[in-house]
Amino acid sequence: MKTNVIHILTDMLSPNGFMLAGFQVCHSLGGGTGSGMGTLLISKIREEYPDRMMLTFSVFPSPKVSDTVVEPYNATLSVHQLVENADECMVLDNEALYDICFRTLKLSNPSFGDLNHLISATMSGVTCCLRFPGQLNSDLRKLAVNLIPFPRLHFFMVGFAPLTSRGSQHYISLTIPELTQQMWDSKNMMCAADPRHGRYLTASAMFRGKMSTKEVDEQMLNVQNKNSSYFVEWIPNNVKSSVCDIPPTGLKMASTFIGNSTSIQEMFRRVSEQFTAMFRRKAFLHWYTGEGMDEMEFTEAESNMNDLVAEYQQYQDATAEDEEDYDEEGDEEQYEG
Repeated sequence: MKTNVIHILTDMLSPNGFMLAGFQVCHSLGGGTGSGMGTLLISKIREEYPDRMMLTFSVFPSPKVSDTVVEPYNATLSVHQLVENADECMVLDNEALYDICFRTLKLSNPSFGDLNHLISATMSGVTCCLRFPGQLNSDLRKLAVNLIPFPRLHFFMVGFAPLTSRGSQHYISLTIPELTQQMWDSKNMMCAADPRHGRYLTASAMFRGKMSTKEVDEQMLNVQNKNSSYFVEWIPNNVKSSVCDIPPTGLKMASTFIGNSTSIQEMFRRVSEQFTAMFRRKAFLHWYTGEGMDEMEFTEAESNMNDLVAEYQQYQDATAEDEEDYDEEGDEEQYEG
């Protein structure tokens, strides 16, 4: 059944799509369908279209909003696939989305529709430059080139400004400095990782509406100068801006934020610890081995997740002096040779 669905989906993809920029896949990593079938679909699309961009909006398990006991297994096995087969992963989780609804939007009983409203605003912002004219355009490939300094580190935290509840967009109007401030605010991030606990390798901001590119550049530079300790110093000019002339419906101006921050390792570390606690006791493993999986697949996925955490930590701790020392060692070795 699953294989038939995959074939139907891949056959539906237009063979005449010569202007095809890439694919967006929305899935959850906690349940069986989004994690298992979702990553299988991604790998099949990758086989068929290896030169197209693969962008995912992946809902990770969160510590406070959990409904499946085997979430750590599903998420770890999924990340193992996403590291290899996805180009850009936008990391989301329900806990952070609920926090935005409670704290920022003051909703007493948010529904999944409210959460989806936040996600859809971000998704629209990521692809706006593909669909509308602008002064500083961007696309999925240009986004990847500017955001991914190392191939495996393509998991991003995302945010949107102004944050509004459904139906209240018409009452919100912000200036560019206010938009910029809200966009970088840790409370606006849609995953449960605090960017203040790490450093930004790269970041990108997509502004929408009639505005001056000069003012946008000045505000982005201002943020970097005031918060220089939160940016790695060994990647110069690591914040990219794009400006699309058409604002979202009901708003005069808006901005979408995508950050490649080392603090995202908090999410991976949390899932990895839960995975290890269960896997050490072989808890619930029979449900997977009974479907034909092997224990080695779990071991490899766990190792890959731990390697990913270690890589993020390595680049968080790296300094420009480390690079200079490395270059000097290389020069000495070359001279000795």
